[in-house]
Amino acid sequence: MTDMPQLIDPFARAITYLRVSVTDRCDFRCVYCMSENMTFLPKAELLSLEELDRLCTRFVELGIRKLRITGGEPLVRKGIMTYFEAMSRHLASGALDELTLTSNGSQLRRFAQPLADCGVKRINVSLDTLDEQKFKDITRWGRFAQVMDGVDAAQEAGIRIKINAVALKGTNDDEAYKMVEWCGARGFDLTFIEVMPMGEDMGDGLRLDQFWDLKDVRAHLAANWTLTDIPLNTGGPARYVRVEETGQKIGFITPLSHNFCESCNRVRLTCTGQLFMCLGQEDEADLRKVLREGTPAALDKAIHTAIARKPKGHDFDYSRQNVTGTMTRHMSHTGG
Repeated sequence: MTDMPQLIDPFARAITYLRVSVTDRCDFRCVYCMSENMTFLPKAELLSLEELDRLCTRFVELGIRKLRITGGEPLVRKGIMTYFEAMSRHLASGALDELTLTSNGSQLRRFAQPLADCGVKRINVSLDTLDEQKFKDITRWGRFAQVMDGVDAAQEAGIRIKINAVALKGTNDDEAYKMVEWCGARGFDLTFIEVMPMGEDMGDGLRLDQFWDLKDVRAHLAANWTLTDIPLNTGGPARYVRVEETGQKIGFITPLSHNFCESCNRVRLTCTGQLFMCLGQEDEADLRKVLREGTPAALDKAIHTAIARKPKGHDFDYSRQNVTGTMTRHMSHTGG
């Protein structure tokens, strides 16, 4: 296997980062991610854990250096640790630089140590509020104490935590200072994310009402903290600052107000084997069919053909007081 990138898109970007949704199911129903009454995919449509292993292994052989496992909530998938154990062999061989995941934290008390044993060194935990009632309102199901315990378990296992908070006007816009203080005290980095127009109800003004431009979040924080831009590249879309008073990093993911498409090095694989070359475009490639019915050569051709269709960027836009570029699929389908 060559060390040279083998997956190059039409804009000369090397694709080295694969986000893999292993399930569309979750034990929460966050208002910006899922409908309250979700209809989940039939099991037969999902890639088996063995198929996920085969497909992700091929991506690694084609130059993917970072795997982020997502969902839904990845840790609710039955038998998921067999998949992490399988992927850990690529860390051991040096073919993979990082194996990580994004989680809501609810299952970390059970899985943090086994994940650490597989070589997972850091986890992104989605947490939008430190207020128990707001947490229940956002997730619809609650279990705040369970998430806090899971975060503790990850720290105890030696896993670094980054908190991802979706900025929601009218919901958590009074907590930005508190989130910075809490993360600083715990040694966590923090990333704020603009809410994205994804899901069947996204065009009705709901997301427009919730949209909190992160330049305003930054200005809000700068009134209380000294923020210094830092040229940090983690392979993700965030732009980072350092909080001089605490030394922690704060990231800002701004797909609406200032997109990050020019440096995009990632593609997304859904739990049904569809490869999305862009989070904000509907174009996809059906790798499940090729994986199940085709040859290894056919799979390689399907992957390369898909990468050749990767667009320059997405079309998300909240300008002029309406929402354009909306995606009808829920975030939980594509992978958060």
